[in-house]
Amino acid sequence: MGSATTQALAASVQALAAASGVTLDTARELFAAARAVGESSHLSGALADPSAPVEARQNVVAAVFGGFSANTRDILKVAVAERWSDADQLIDGIEELAIRAAAIADENADIEGELFAFTRVIAANAELELALGGRLGGEDAKGALVDRLLASGASAPATLIVSSLVRQPRGRRVRQLLSRAMNIVSSQRGRVVATVHSAKALSAAQQTRLSDALSRRYDGRVSLNIVIDPTVVGGLRVQIADDVIDGSIAARLADLRQKLAG
Repeated sequence: MGSATTQALAASVQALAAASGVTLDTARELFAAARAVGESSHLSGALADPSAPVEARQNVVAAVFGGFSANTRDILKVAVAERWSDADQLIDGIEELAIRAAAIADENADIEGELFAFTRVIAANAELELALGGRLGGEDAKGALVDRLLASGASAPATLIVSSLVRQPRGRRVRQLLSRAMNIVSSQRGRVVATVHSAKALSAAQQTRLSDALSRRYDGRVSLNIVIDPTVVGGLRVQIADDVIDGSIAARLADLRQKLAG
């Protein structure tokens, strides 16, 4: 991410945070805006053109998205007033605003956990991953499939995020989309996500101790996504972003084999 995009995204996120009455409809409209901009090179070029006057770019927002709520239009006007590295970064930024808005709309929903659970379902079902991520089948059909799959077991924000993302993959893999969304939701809520691989289920007390220890290490709240993985043999393998803490017996044996081979 370029420095221009970093600053533009920060200003846009700040505008979202300052907005009052952010609802799931706000998130839905922001997803629709990201999709519209992503599907039109003319529109994305007009909104991301740094040589165009800010007022002109904001007038495009007013004209194209006049049917949206004033709240959504104001957020979009702030976003397009900023200087983005390129049009793709602007689209990514609007999409991130939509995911953050969904997280704001229902602060009690376990969106990260629901997204993670759906990621595991996809990872275990090659046919489903192909149906959602393949080039065959329309994007609306993929979104409708997600809506049916999550109809009874997921919150409205999580369902909106997943169905919206599969409708506008822009060349990205489904699990990549969901992983990014989890990180954005966690960032919005001021915490980081740790993916924990364990040979067996952890008790509530064990999860609390691990979360507390990681929170102290990373100086912030850490939520856990637990994966039961017999290949770790014993101990735990913890991943937070690019950091991996591997205390599994399998890792120790592999390290020992390397030393013996050397």
